[in-house]
Amino acid sequence: QVRLMESGGGSVQAGGSLRLSCAASGYLYSTYCMAWFRQVPGKEREGVAALARGSGQTYYADSVKGRFTISQDNVKYTLYLQMDSLKPEDAAMYYCAAGFCGATWFGRDHYTSWGQGTQVTVSS
Repeated sequence: QVRLMESGGGSVQAGGSLRLSCAASGYLYSTYCMAWFRQVPGKEREGVAALARGSGQTYYADSVKGRFTISQDNVKYTLYLQMDSLKPEDAAMYYCAAGFCGATWFGRDHYTSWGQGTQVTVSS
């Protein structure tokens, strides 16, 4: 069973940067995808960025393309999300997820492991 723990959230002003980390314990298959999702109260959890562990291929939501970068450190079993040029609308609880890659990058049904989340606040 994979356990995920996020860190790195905090409060920043608009235009600032944060780097989120997701430390994984347990076995991560090379056919796994890992992703960052975010959620604000009253809204659906949405995919932000995803990465295929084996190929390193990445995918981003249009709203963060060009501002966020997802990456992995295979030695440390850690997933990162570098967030630059943050906007107030990026404020949310951010979750890390892992599971076998599915037909869609952000299909939540194939992400079987989830972290507890880390809060990001962006002030204007």
